[in-house]
Amino acid sequence: MTKEELLNRLSDIEWDDFEAKEAKSELPKSVWETVSAFANTSGGWIVLGVKQNGKKFEVSGVDNAEKLEQDFLGTIRSQKFNVIVDVKSKLYHIDGRKVLAFHIASSPQKPIYFNNPQNTFIRFGSGDQRANNNEITAMFRNQAFGVKSDQTIPDTNIFMLNTDSLHSYRNYMKLLGDQPNLLSQDDAEFCEKLGISDSRGQINYGSLIMFGKYERVREYVPTFWMDLIEIPGNNISEAKVRYTYRIPEQDNLWEYYMVLIKRIRLIVDTPFKMNRDGFNVEDDSQFKVLREALVNMLMHFDPFSTIHSCIRIYTNRVEFFNAGSYPIPVEQLGKQLYSNPRNPIIAKFFRLVHLAETVGYGIDTMRNWKNLTGNEMTIASDISTSIVTFYLTNDREGVREGVREGVREGVREGVREGVREGVREGVREGVNSNMMKVLKFCREPKSRREILEHLGVIYHSKNFKIHINPLIEQGYLELTIPDVPNNRNQKLRLTDKGRQLIS
Repeated sequence: MTKEELLNRLSDIEWDDFEAKEAKSELPKSVWETVSAFANTSGGWIVLGVKQNGKKFEVSGVDNAEKLEQDFLGTIRSQKFNVIVDVKSKLYHIDGRKVLAFHIASSPQKPIYFNNPQNTFIRFGSGDQRANNNEITAMFRNQAFGVKSDQTIPDTNIFMLNTDSLHSYRNYMKLLGDQPNLLSQDDAEFCEKLGISDSRGQINYGSLIMFGKYERVREYVPTFWMDLIEIPGNNISEAKVRYTYRIPEQDNLWEYYMVLIKRIRLIVDTPFKMNRDGFNVEDDSQFKVLREALVNMLMHFDPFSTIHSCIRIYTNRVEFFNAGSYPIPVEQLGKQLYSNPRNPIIAKFFRLVHLAETVGYGIDTMRNWKNLTGNEMTIASDISTSIVTFYLTNDREGVREGVREGVREGVREGVREGVREGVREGVREGVNSNMMKVLKFCREPKSRREILEHLGVIYHSKNFKIHINPLIEQGYLELTIPDVPNNRNQKLRLTDKGRQLIS
């Protein structure tokens, strides 16, 4: 900081990285609170020899600059703080008076406190605030980036994994990955090669969260839960209803991703391109940006926090809310090739099937939103949370209303064409709207899993009993392999009675 920059700052008291203290002949006791606060947030300057009068600063100077400097630096290097803080000092001469300035760097090892953890402070606006227990706990967890998710769980095995989730992921790898040597392996070999399990067959926390069975994930990570809410308004207060959609609970992170990405695909353009092999490829689309934001959220989310990660879709924006801060200050994101996800093993799983950028380029992809839409993308992060926001065009509500009116007109036309009689028949037979959705989906034979995914509910026996079994009992659906009900290739198809109902 030059002398001119210091003088400019003295004309404004609203700096969150600048703290002036009078300190005529000795260090003020509050200076250590500011050291802790700057080290725990984004760093800042402590300036000694400046007195505040109302909203103005006045240079008062210090009497013995050399002694104050040695006292300050000596205390920083003593046992007062739990970690040595990175500090640089500078002496200014202003109007014949001496002014001392110390730059406190943001510490990579947080929390920084003096004497005991209760003396942990954070910078809030232009003042220092004592960190609460949740914020201190969050800082300790942030120091364990990658440690917990990579940790092996004793006495576990791959039978705790959801086989359908694992096979779904393997199918993605077959289509999108570049590890052909893994495709011929059986599940046990595949898991060991990929780092899902170790040589003794034990799995780690990241793999359990990614592919585990519902009850097993909750047994070891009881706080695990993701959320997505669609809110019909620019904020909660103006919404006529609290939400129009909320994601059902899923077994694991991979199942959450599969449902979340389908909802995100509905709100932005998704251009279709085909490569020479006949596969769909994506260009630099809005969907690609939001997919990167989703995966970025999943790679950095804190499954052990009581604060749950959530996607909030408003009329004018999409917010990706996460527990935990970014590992580096927000202003440095995208300025260097830096990749340090909270869950590196989860990040690896997404990158192996090319669902995430590598080596820190994900932020650049997300910031491309401005070029694609003309709308802003913002990133905010504090000690315990972070939010990435993508602003949408203002006419989305008009588009929604047009869609709603089109649906209403289609329904009216359908009624005129005799759908009303079909609905009456369905009601008489006890068929609700979800069951009708199942029947229409089963024009071609479908597995139980495919049907429940189509409904947006988790693959669970209770959902089978609710949505599918009544249709079998009433004769609308039948098994493709009736003699072996539990056959792994079993599917469900429409009967003649079912075709008559949906026609």
